[in-house]
Amino acid sequence: MPIFEYRCRACGEEFECLILRSSGPPHCPACDSRDLEKLISRYVVSSDYTRKRARRSARAHASGIRREKQHEDHRELHEHLAEDH
Repeated sequence: MPIFEYRCRACGEEFECLILRSSGPPHCPACDSRDLEKLISRYVVSSDYTRKRARRSARAHASGIRREKQHEDHRELHEHLAEDH
């Protein structure tokens, strides 16, 4: 199922549209115009390097979330203990 990128000539909105055999001609989701310019789609290249970089980025993001949660848990514990005294 191809996904095409379009720019609306009427309002300038850029959007992606999944084109199925059963679907009618695409239209702009912002202004409903059918005066569209089909854009050259960018493609994704997957290599060992890009996969490793994506994994490192995901791990770093997850690590940051864990640190924030631990910090919040620690703060809540201190607030709870302070309320008891």
